[in-house]
Amino acid sequence: MNLDISDRIALVTGADSGIGKETARRLLEAGVRVAISDKAGGELDRTVAELSALGEVVGVEADVTDGVSVTALFSAVRDQVGDPDILVNCAGVTGATGDFLEVDDKGWLETLDINLMGAVRTARAAIPAMRAKGWGRVVLIGSEDGVQPYVDELAYCASKAGIINLAKGLSKAYGPDNILVNTVSPAFIATPMTDKMMAKRAEERGVDVERAIESFLEEERPGMALKRRGRAEEVADMIVFLCSERASFINGANMRVDSGSVMTI
Repeated sequence: MNLDISDRIALVTGADSGIGKETARRLLEAGVRVAISDKAGGELDRTVAELSALGEVVGVEADVTDGVSVTALFSAVRDQVGDPDILVNCAGVTGATGDFLEVDDKGWLETLDINLMGAVRTARAAIPAMRAKGWGRVVLIGSEDGVQPYVDELAYCASKAGIINLAKGLSKAYGPDNILVNTVSPAFIATPMTDKMMAKRAEERGVDVERAIESFLEEERPGMALKRRGRAEEVADMIVFLCSERASFINGANMRVDSGSVMTI
């Protein structure tokens, strides 16, 4: 399928691994010029080197919890490849988990600052140039947790519910400018974040990681009909489709890539 976005410019945050990395890969394969970003101390340089064979890709370190850093990120991307036509905000964390009564304000605020306010800051920086061009795509990463909360992850759930609501609001505000804003909501994808979750579960239960994954699916995610973790590229394919001209009438949608995990319609 021709996505008709060759030579567009994209910025993907949280892109040194997982869903962000695979999204950058798919965008490059579609002929998009791509800037990827992640915080310092990760795998950004290695990811740029890996993806560079596919097309033009640059890496810029940034912290989405810092407004000054986000401004510097967009300035650097503008200087190196141009103003982004496409923003995919994949930066996020599981954040504070545990019994609601035992998670303090610091845990809540850190989770919301990265997941929700990180999306606010990057979208606020991206939209003016898209508006000037008369074309833009913004994809924010939600989660099944945004509509189906789990009691030990309430800070994460609330942040992702906020993401879904934010995207819907932005879609109404900037759709008239031909800036389409949508959300992709995965469930239990094989990424470094869920790898850590499963390693911890395996240690706590005295089992190997594969058994930890099986028990998590059985006990915590019974709606996932395929009975496996998703793959990052399965989420990336949906994200890139929403960035394309093939999705030119999709705006304000929350696309679930979750193996049926969400129990309602």
